Amino acid sequence: MDAATLTAIIVGVALFVDFVIRVIAVIVVPRNRKPTSATAWLLAIFLIPYLGVLFFLLIGSYKLPKKRREKQAEINSFIIESTEGMERVSREHPWPPWLESVVQLNRNLGAMPLVGGNTATLNGDYQSSLDLMTEEINKARRYVHVEFYILTCDQTTAPFFDALEAAVERGVIVRVLLDHIASLRTRDYKRTIKRLTAMGAKWQLMLPVQPLKGKYQRPDLRNHRKLLILDGAVGFMGSQNVIDRSYNKRSNIRRGLKWQELMVRLEGPIVAGLNAIFITDWYSETDELLRRETEPITIEPSPDSLDCQVVPSGPGFEGANNLRLFLALLYYAQERIVITSPYFVPDEAMLTAITTATQRGLKVELFVSEIGDQALVYHAQRSYYEALLKAGVRIWMYKKPYILHAKHFSIDDDVAVIGSSNMDMRSFLLNMEVSLMVRGRAFVESMRKVEDGYRANSRELTLEEWSRQPLRSTVLDNLARLTSALQ
Repeated sequence: MDAATLTAIIVGVALFVDFVIRVIAVIVVPRNRKPTSATAWLLAIFLIPYLGVLFFLLIGSYKLPKKRREKQAEINSFIIESTEGMERVSREHPWPPWLESVVQLNRNLGAMPLVGGNTATLNGDYQSSLDLMTEEINKARRYVHVEFYILTCDQTTAPFFDALEAAVERGVIVRVLLDHIASLRTRDYKRTIKRLTAMGAKWQLMLPVQPLKGKYQRPDLRNHRKLLILDGAVGFMGSQNVIDRSYNKRSNIRRGLKWQELMVRLEGPIVAGLNAIFITDWYSETDELLRRETEPITIEPSPDSLDCQVVPSGPGFEGANNLRLFLALLYYAQERIVITSPYFVPDEAMLTAITTATQRGLKVELFVSEIGDQALVYHAQRSYYEALLKAGVRIWMYKKPYILHAKHFSIDDDVAVIGSSNMDMRSFLLNMEVSLMVRGRAFVESMRKVEDGYRANSRELTLEEWSRQPLRSTVLDNLARLTSALQ
């Protein structure tokens, strides 16, 4: 066989394989996938067939492995059973007429019930929040449950780890969950693991990517939750990880970046709901179900007590629980919507809901950072600014060198949501998140004060300013927007 014939055969086989890949992709990729996501994947596969297929096989499925999905079904049942009859909500202050349907939506999606008799205190000071969590660990007598996307023992968080060690020494059970990939990428990961082991804490990696140990799923499916529960009596949740405010990255330190967060301290029966999230995540990683630690703490409700509902979400659930909650609230709002999200990359449904709100005459504000720490997400987010500004959304840009990492939004004067979930497609589909819906004017007023503080440290982006963006920025933003659909 001469060289020309061999070359012709190789080219023919390559063209045939290329054709087969395209046909199979058209059949497989769109199945049970959003049209935008399917289109983006097909575009990648058609333009760069072999590389596109490789990436699709690596990160194309947002489902957890079958064993984990089966566990999630058990977990959903456990959540329903362990929280039955916890409601005890007060009707002294009239509910908004639409709230009951939102509560039922959340419950049907696998969330806790709406629970009354709670107190909630917001804290937006980074160091103060760490200090307060450390103080509560020092008071614990039965158990400490720690679950953070990033957990690192460094110069800033050393007192937090000292408190955990002291708790173990006085006989308190300390259980720790930390996300594998997110924590692995930090500077002090090995030191952190050694410290947890040496102190005698029971610790486990969340969603470990360890194929040699038989533990593998799509690498960027992550557990993004941030929780701390003390004796079932006090709980913390929100946006803040346990790490130095600079995240100990050279590039962040060089740029002087500092993270601005918001956490909430909770007391009351809702803490059992937070603990149920920890217990189910612990079960997912260890097969150990902590049934004895699910009892809610009974506290006499006061006139100022709050109604709260914990809403877990993630690839283990059938629906995008957080997205459905957000959409319901956006459509039910009657007067005002204020959104704070560090990574704001909405899908079509959310973009439509927000622009529809302004067209209904509502005041809609969005707080984002003036600068970004993740280039692709930052530019993808910017690609939505023109549509939002034209619709009448007021965009506030939190001034550098701060990264506004808080994740919350408020609806009218009645309801607010805070948690770990960004308003982007990653948080809706790929990350395990937890949100807290709170009904109570006192809490919303506290949220308003936080928003006022953001506004005082932000500058407003106008449509006139945005229209002066150079063409190269527009092209880069739109290209980044295309990559965000590869979910």
